[in-house]
Amino acid sequence: MKVQRRLDLPRLLQKKSFFLFGPRATGKTYLIREQLADQAQVIDLLRSDLYLRLAGSPVELEAILTGQASNSVIVIDEVQKVPQLLDEVQRLIETKRLRFLLTGSSARKLRRGQANLLAGRAWQANLFPLTWDELTDTHFDLDRYLRYGGLPSVYLSQDPAEELQAYAHTYLTEEIQAEGLVRRLPQFARFLQVAALGNGQILNFTRIGNDAQVAPSTVREYYYLLEDTLLGFLLPPWTKSRKRKAITSAKFYLFDTGVAHTLAGTRTLERNSDLYGRSFEHWIGMELRAALSYQRTHQELCYWRSTHQHEVDFIIGDEVAIEVKASQRITKRDGKGLRALQEEGICQRFYLVSQDPIERLDNGVHAVHWRTLLSRLWAGQL
Repeated sequence: MKVQRRLDLPRLLQKKSFFLFGPRATGKTYLIREQLADQAQVIDLLRSDLYLRLAGSPVELEAILTGQASNSVIVIDEVQKVPQLLDEVQRLIETKRLRFLLTGSSARKLRRGQANLLAGRAWQANLFPLTWDELTDTHFDLDRYLRYGGLPSVYLSQDPAEELQAYAHTYLTEEIQAEGLVRRLPQFARFLQVAALGNGQILNFTRIGNDAQVAPSTVREYYYLLEDTLLGFLLPPWTKSRKRKAITSAKFYLFDTGVAHTLAGTRTLERNSDLYGRSFEHWIGMELRAALSYQRTHQELCYWRSTHQHEVDFIIGDEVAIEVKASQRITKRDGKGLRALQEEGICQRFYLVSQDPIERLDNGVHAVHWRTLLSRLWAGQL
């Protein structure tokens, strides 16, 4: 099955160089091959000959690119493997007017190694797992997606569980062990399971450390590692409420529902379980995050919880508040958090999204089916 991805690389690269980050197996290499096949020279640092040549002498990049016309596009795949190349990239952008697409599945070496991030000469784009909009209703199966996630090689596989097990093993052995990112792999693997079991919950480093038998300071570093290797992301708290004091701790989500289930050891996902509800919420959050990135709206995605436990799952900027319920029939009680947030007088639109097919408007709260919400989201009409 051929999937049309939302990210349009030729359009992005018309005027600017870009970093393109995305977790392993989200399809960066395939996307480049599909969209830039005849327009770009690709330097793949997974090729040992190119890696050894450029790692030993980054200045040779210019020689490799000899003959490239100004305004042409150069792709450097897995650029984090040779961060020193970025000094040469900056020089070539300035002197040769070349445009670069610099891809990576880990930002850790760049961020922690104080690499040259090109200071405005290159912007950043991200590639995410497959979205509902990309799969379209024809090929989208909600229960399959919630259980196995949206990695292309997994969602389209006849054996998604095996693909996910291989993915988790590859992450641990190639991304973590081979790069020497942690001292003790068994300890980190134990933490990963605890983090996956607490996916989407408010971070409490002491509690998580106790469960994983790891010091809280180490837990904090491990979460930074997950973020730097793009395996997860922090959802910051929305703290602008005044009538009700907000909790200031962040939540943490893994980047894919299937990866979260695999790391947690989930075997089945029962329709009426709490885990199903949390997976449904996780998936809606992933759709919101991907849409905001692909549409380049630059609005922050947050959550809100008051100290008295009123909660709204997602807030976009200061404009849109979204509460997520997996139920097939909603009640007035389901909008309690949204109504509490309404009293702050800041957000403009309030959505209660569920699997209930009946759409209704109740005192400013729009109760909609998830397909309606996602249709408006991807059409830029939310």
